Amino acid sequence: MWRLLHCILGFIRLYLDGVKVLLYQLFNKSFRLPAGNEEEEGLAAVKKIQEELNQGKVEFMYLDLASLTSVRQFVQRYNAKGLPLHVLVNNAGVMLVPERRTEDGFELHFGLNYLGHFLLTNLLLGALRKTGKPGKCSRIVIMSSATHYGGRLTLDDLQGRLCYSSHAAYAQSKLALLLLSYHLQEQLLVRGDPVTVNAVDPGMVDTALYDNLCSPAQVAKKPFAKLLFRTPAEGASTAIYAAAASELEGIGGLYLYNGRKTESSALSYDKRLQTKLWKQSCALVGLK
Repeated sequence: MWRLLHCILGFIRLYLDGVKVLLYQLFNKSFRLPAGNEEEEGLAAVKKIQEELNQGKVEFMYLDLASLTSVRQFVQRYNAKGLPLHVLVNNAGVMLVPERRTEDGFELHFGLNYLGHFLLTNLLLGALRKTGKPGKCSRIVIMSSATHYGGRLTLDDLQGRLCYSSHAAYAQSKLALLLLSYHLQEQLLVRGDPVTVNAVDPGMVDTALYDNLCSPAQVAKKPFAKLLFRTPAEGASTAIYAAAASELEGIGGLYLYNGRKTESSALSYDKRLQTKLWKQSCALVGLK
């Protein structure tokens, strides 16, 4: 009975959060700037940037965040190039997928959305610290979601083995990313490192991320997507703002939505929970 209730509550919380976001987007203009996770898409993006800029160098490097081995190999290849690292945007993710495991045995939402980014960020901290300077910090941008408000973190069942709910798993992964963002920012601040961390919420964006919605939700989404959902360019605006805005120089620990500082859930500010998740995550990926 408890397992069934857990699944139902996760479902209800996620869709209620979605309705709140849609209502906000209906009555508020999307934030605009002044000015992929598939290899083919990445190469196409590189080609387009090269054609438009006609200068500089753009390179695509493949990375599978659902594989800890792939994350480590990517970092080795990147570090071997000896390049600076000014900005790291943790943007990859899946949503509402049926129960699946990564090659390392982690629940897919937790493994890809959160744990892959956790390892990637930690392994690249050296390059970020080396690149950042006082007055010109390196930046880490972490993509969360309004669904984190309905998220719950069960430390003794992070993989959802007791009762799997794709809705609860997705919300948990987005809450975990916020806990990571706040805890890492505090660590960097204490060390005096020239690196800042901010989390962003892109809003509800019309992408393939919603392909796994339940059938009734898919039917309901179609007529409203063009009216209420944001375009991919609009959804990316707040992340780009966090990565490049001069007014955010040296400022970290924010949760940004629609280009503005916003309060995240009370649970996301729980320092004890942040620390426990950090320690458990280190153990899961083999970091000391």
